[in-house]
Amino acid sequence: MPEIQRPDGARIHYQEHGEGFPVLLLAPGGVSSQIESWDANFYHPVRELAPHFRVIAMDQRHAGRSHAPTTPFSYEQTTGDQLAVLDHLGIDRAHLVAAGSGCAHAWRLTHQAPDRVAAVVGQEPAGRDSTNTLGSFFTEFDEAMRHVRAASLDDPDTMGLRAVIEAALHEPRFSLNPAAGPFAQRLHDDAAFREEFLTFTRESYVTRLVRFRDGVWPDGSAYFTVPEEWMTSFPAPLLLLPGSDLHHPEGVSKRIAAEAPRATLLDHGFDAPERRNATVEAITGFLTAHTPR
Repeated sequence: MPEIQRPDGARIHYQEHGEGFPVLLLAPGGVSSQIESWDANFYHPVRELAPHFRVIAMDQRHAGRSHAPTTPFSYEQTTGDQLAVLDHLGIDRAHLVAAGSGCAHAWRLTHQAPDRVAAVVGQEPAGRDSTNTLGSFFTEFDEAMRHVRAASLDDPDTMGLRAVIEAALHEPRFSLNPAAGPFAQRLHDDAAFREEFLTFTRESYVTRLVRFRDGVWPDGSAYFTVPEEWMTSFPAPLLLLPGSDLHHPEGVSKRIAAEAPRATLLDHGFDAPERRNATVEAITGFLTAHTPR
């Protein structure tokens, strides 16, 4: 299983497919930003892009096979993970293909290392506009807190923590099972960590949840990971596929398309069955057009 080890002990899993100019995939799923999240997408970028490019898929820390310590979530850390994967593979520059919360990773990586990014595809970017609030993004963490507190009434000996473990063993994807918490994948996979987890107090776990939540969904910018004014100088060509729901509102895609200097916005319905092939061709053509010669 290809992986790299990070200085804080995190292990970051990645996969490689195909040959050619590199494309780094940044999957949707929030905390559960893992390679398998692409399986539910209207197209699978590994299958569609690997015939044309060297595609690198990765599990972000805390997701899939990428385990990490229970420290607060930080985009500085995840950007470091992404750059470390590229460095490990000897890649100086790559395209980014992102979806949902993966777009927040793409913005941060492009902001921090613009010389490493050739072009970006952002599908249904997560963000804030007049249709939602910061609280709209806290729902999963609210459920995680409710679960452990309610479970502690029936399980005072472990203060509800055993119920969190049981939830993680049942379904370790936080995006599908918030009761399992953001450390669910490691709880599912690592028996030693399950024993360590039981040494926490309920309130120390809740504190970890709050700090993790505030790292994933920080206040201060509609785009979470970069200053809003930075979008007006976005340094790479950008293809946007607009969102249309509470967490991926249309207004965010339209605002980015209006402000980023080299942005192109596709029309709604790009994922309709009758338009799927044309959309995949548009993505492939965009990346090919902006591949350095």
